[in-house]
Amino acid sequence: MGDITVLIRAASGGDVRAADKLYERLYADLRRLARARLRRGGRDAILDTTVVVHEAYVRMVGTGSLEVTDRQQFLAYAARAMRSVVIDFVRERNADRRGGGAVIAPLTEGVAVACGDTSEVLRVHEALGRLARLDPALARLVEMRYYAGLTVHEIADALGVSESTVERQWQKARAFLFDALQ
Repeated sequence: MGDITVLIRAASGGDVRAADKLYERLYADLRRLARARLRRGGRDAILDTTVVVHEAYVRMVGTGSLEVTDRQQFLAYAARAMRSVVIDFVRERNADRRGGGAVIAPLTEGVAVACGDTSEVLRVHEALGRLARLDPALARLVEMRYYAGLTVHEIADALGVSESTVERQWQKARAFLFDALQ
């Protein structure tokens, strides 16, 4: 059993210090996940990798316990938390556009939701919600691939299925999303 697995099990049992150590050990992986899904926004970016990773961590440990057993499940759970952070941010930003009046200062590490049209992020989120009602496993796969940027191999490990199964399910999910976004 590796160090990460030991930390995950301790964090799952409510050990806050273990959760902090786990976060520290996987910080680079979490940043890679966030960066993989956030488009480059250049100097106009208003959400950055660091913000997404930190907010996702706060949400993950805020639940009181992590219910994962290994690194891949942890990263899949982190992908779900990052999706939630991005969607909440886009919704809040769109509300501000409709009169919220908050001033948004650009952040330095510009990757993510650029100041342009954010409706696509919400459209994908809504389509993913419809997919989740039809097939929760496909929706989970899309979260891991689209929001977290996990590879087919990493997803197969996390879900306990073969890589060819992941490929088939990914094609099916992409076809659904393509149709839903037309």
